[in-house]
Amino acid sequence: MVSTSLDRTSDASKEKALILWFEEVGTHDVGLVGGKNSSLGEMIQLLQPKGVNVPTGFATTAYAFRYFVKEAGLEAKLRELFSDLDVNNVQNLQERGKQARALVLNTPFPQDLQMAIASAYKRLCERYGASSELCDRFSDPEARQLCEEQSKDTDVAVRSSATAEDLPEASFAGQQETYLNVQGVKGVLESCHKCFASLFTDRAISYREHNGFDHFSVALSVGVQKMVRSDLSTSGVMFSIDTETGFKNAALITAAYGLGENVVQGAVNPDEYYVFKPTLKDGCRPILEKRLGEKAIKMVYDVGGSKLTKNVEVPLTERQKYCISDDEILQLAKWAVQIEEHYSEVRGQFTPMDIEWAKDGITGELFIVQARPETVQSQKSANVLVSYELKEHSKVLVTGRSVGAAIGQGKAQVIHNVSNITQFKPGEVLITNRTDPDWEPIMKQASAIVTNQGGRTCHAAIIAREMGIPAIVGCGDATEKIATGQDVTVCCSEGDEGHIYEGLLPYELKETQLDNLPRTKTQILMNIGNPEQAFSLAGIPADGVGLARLEFIIANHIKAHPMALLKYDELEDENVKAEIVELTKGYDDKPEFFVDKLARGIAMIAAAFYPKPVIVRMSDFKSNEYANLLGGRQFEPKEENPMIGWRGASRYYDPNYAEAYALECKAFKRVRDEMGLTNVVPMVPFCRTPEEGKRVLEEMAKQGLERGVNGLQVYVMCELPSNVILADQFSEVFDGFSIGSNDLTQLTLGLDRDSALVAHLFDERNDGVKRMVKMAIETAKAKGRKIGICGQAPSDYPEFAQFLVELGIDSMSLNPDSVLQTILMVAEVEQKNA
Repeated sequence: MVSTSLDRTSDASKEKALILWFEEVGTHDVGLVGGKNSSLGEMIQLLQPKGVNVPTGFATTAYAFRYFVKEAGLEAKLRELFSDLDVNNVQNLQERGKQARALVLNTPFPQDLQMAIASAYKRLCERYGASSELCDRFSDPEARQLCEEQSKDTDVAVRSSATAEDLPEASFAGQQETYLNVQGVKGVLESCHKCFASLFTDRAISYREHNGFDHFSVALSVGVQKMVRSDLSTSGVMFSIDTETGFKNAALITAAYGLGENVVQGAVNPDEYYVFKPTLKDGCRPILEKRLGEKAIKMVYDVGGSKLTKNVEVPLTERQKYCISDDEILQLAKWAVQIEEHYSEVRGQFTPMDIEWAKDGITGELFIVQARPETVQSQKSANVLVSYELKEHSKVLVTGRSVGAAIGQGKAQVIHNVSNITQFKPGEVLITNRTDPDWEPIMKQASAIVTNQGGRTCHAAIIAREMGIPAIVGCGDATEKIATGQDVTVCCSEGDEGHIYEGLLPYELKETQLDNLPRTKTQILMNIGNPEQAFSLAGIPADGVGLARLEFIIANHIKAHPMALLKYDELEDENVKAEIVELTKGYDDKPEFFVDKLARGIAMIAAAFYPKPVIVRMSDFKSNEYANLLGGRQFEPKEENPMIGWRGASRYYDPNYAEAYALECKAFKRVRDEMGLTNVVPMVPFCRTPEEGKRVLEEMAKQGLERGVNGLQVYVMCELPSNVILADQFSEVFDGFSIGSNDLTQLTLGLDRDSALVAHLFDERNDGVKRMVKMAIETAKAKGRKIGICGQAPSDYPEFAQFLVELGIDSMSLNPDSVLQTILMVAEVEQKNA
């Protein structure tokens, strides 16, 4: 238990104090104790009373550092050493850095500075003293005595905190050293001395040069903070925004076993979780996504060894589980929101945060151990939409986690050890196991970075983002699959999964100004299938989503037929059963796998556009497509013409499929009721009659999805001639329509759109199709129902868009690449009509 009594330094004495406690400093004290320590003090004073746990400690001051430098006459010696510094010459940089560090380390601390650090550490030991209840768990007197003896020297983290660090415009992430599990006065003094010397690591020297900071205007403070025993539990990093897209409404949390250094350095592929902030504040449980990481190793205390910490393997059973609970995910996300809101208020502008957290394995408590402003997405212009598009594809050599959304290419340079970085040439693609700050002198010269290890909050990812370089991390075997000298294209623009392609492929970069776009009376919506692209598409100024397709989520994320999961014990194919076991690993209940994955896919899309409407079409696979899902052949009939067979609404209430449809409904209910994403509007496809619509609504109600309850609206696809002819009756069953121009054209003209023989007849501008569209819009309007269209016809044919606008259609939903041009075109049409 930490004691709170403390003799505080007066404000007048702060400027020349050698030591300040975290409780004595705040955000205005960056010049005194650096960014990291001032932030810890700010949180302890102002956020800890609100429930945010932060372990305390003290800091050596910037004055103490300058006092040390002045007393030893180091500045003149260092200036002479740096007189011919060339940070672009790796050998020159390494030589100057090594000499500078040796100069600092070989110069002893002044006696009064040593005494100040020793005295503060002893006081910290008393504050977390041997009377702590931690020793109460030992009933044996000898064990208790040993515990009390050991706890007299409390374990601390000793971290560097530069006075130009953790600023909103420059992170200085990992430039200086950190030492964990430091115990005893001697250990603390040695670690503080090493931190002072780390102001002159190669990467810190290089970073200051490239960012225009004078080496001697930056001072170093050292934070000495009580350790959180995450070596016995878990730790990680979280951002209060999405790191890749800058999407403001989601917090990203990463987690792995052991001390957090492995997550920061990228030595492990951690678990990842996304939490939606707006409905979290309303008391919902909006965990949008959970991704299981490999978590192969963990960093723990090294008892009796020569080092302070060591890495050990994590048992396979532990790797296959998420390392924190849903309640802990939500608690961390709430703290991320609190911290972000506090710093935004302090700075008077939106300030997303980069936060390190740890869980104590003895007490089970969560703690925040660092917080700094995020320095990449927060600096980007919100008025410019930048997009990359690959124009050709080739063989995929390796895949991993995308960092950013750009494309880079060049000759690969595979480097296994940092000692060989002089082999790297500017413009090459760096391929390595993982990076740490020692790699930074060449990282800035790379056209792209690829690592075997790491997650989206690791060192390689942070630096790549900061430098605007595309990176793919956590590939596993990139150093084996890619050879030095091989031409490669590194593509991060195709979603969360990044691809390294063979060869130098052509691509296009587009920059679009968004600040002068006109507003249209007709809503312009977007069609989306892939949840992984939702956050990046949220920047496009659409009025919501007019068509979110479940088929992509089912085919790519779930992969198994829902009936195969429900009837697993009845499956006849043993190979299919084995694949399903592997697929549903971590889920005791196989149907729950379907509900969970589907709910999270829907939620990612809904969150990206919240609170704008997101119309989600319920599953519309045809029987031959369902049969291609894992285990599907056992449950699907062979139809002569699946296009107009057992699809859409007709499946939902059929005894042979109703159980599977119930899973779909449960996913929708979870998204709306548990996650709070009430902007989701389910839409029923291929509904042939109003009576069929009523039967579908009855099935939905059985699973708690009742039209009108919790604001639930249900739409229907208007894609059959019967939907148009009986639109007045369908209006009594459903709340809105979305015209599916492909199927409506096909069925109005009586042709198979997949047949090349009659493809020349397929045209939405045909008078027969236009009459159907006109009739549908007029009837819906007369009945007070919303009606839109989801298809490319309005963007492909300006005259068709004009036709729709003149009829007063409420919305048009288009593919993302057509949205901006359609906004301009519709605005022009509306202006002419006005």
